[in-house]
Amino acid sequence: MQGARPALYVVPTPLGNLKDVTLRVLDVLAAVDLVLCEDTRRTRKLLSHYRLSKQLVSCERFSEARRVSYVLGALGEGKSLALVSDAGMPGISDPGTRIIQSVRREGYEVVVLPGPSAIVTAFAASGIDKPFRFIGFLPRKTEEKRLAVHAMLSSRDATVFYESPRRLLSTLKELAAGDPGRFVCIAREMTKIHEEYLAGSAREVLSQLEGKDVRGELTVVVDGSSRDAEPSWDAIDRAGMRLLALGVPLKEASAVLADVSGLSRTELYRRLLASCRKGP
Repeated sequence: MQGARPALYVVPTPLGNLKDVTLRVLDVLAAVDLVLCEDTRRTRKLLSHYRLSKQLVSCERFSEARRVSYVLGALGEGKSLALVSDAGMPGISDPGTRIIQSVRREGYEVVVLPGPSAIVTAFAASGIDKPFRFIGFLPRKTEEKRLAVHAMLSSRDATVFYESPRRLLSTLKELAAGDPGRFVCIAREMTKIHEEYLAGSAREVLSQLEGKDVRGELTVVVDGSSRDAEPSWDAIDRAGMRLLALGVPLKEASAVLADVSGLSRTELYRRLLASCRKGP
């Protein structure tokens, strides 16, 4: 690949083990004019390992919006750009979506390369044989988190999400309280030196981790329900009214509830609107 044609190349990078990079990824990184990256230190480590030298431009979560005009200007000059995150696929709970949307909107080409994904790797390791949904990170607010946990325990689909080490035990406690026998698989530090998979019932996995200092990057897989469960409308209504009481606009509150419950945003909007009209 002598030179990359003008385009934005969305390039997945290894989760940890640098040998997981694909040959096509190396070809593209060698050919593009510059590389947009979440952390220049992490990307430079990958490039140096494969004896590549490129102009690196920081494009992390807080600067992504400001980089849009820079990216469009570079494409307008006929340059080719690679977009990478620290690990895995850009835009999947990582920076990149605003850049990709803007480039498409302006009519420039977006080329996406396949490659490592924490979501797919963890789900394959779980051995679960059913559809799954990915919900990113669980909400930080207690009521929204409870609703999200109830939604995953109610869903017939498996659920995959990212979790921080300091919140893992509290999440497992909620899962075990809701369904102690539900199968859970935790993937920690995948492809790295301290890679570890813990699998079993929510209660079993919780007992294995209690009292331990859990560290590293975590991906959690929760098996789906074996039966259809009705959503807890009382919990949903309470969460919705609390969001409104905090000043969250009706449309935004409906969107939050839809994201964590998997229910229809329109249905939730109507339900919240009806509750508002009834009053306390």
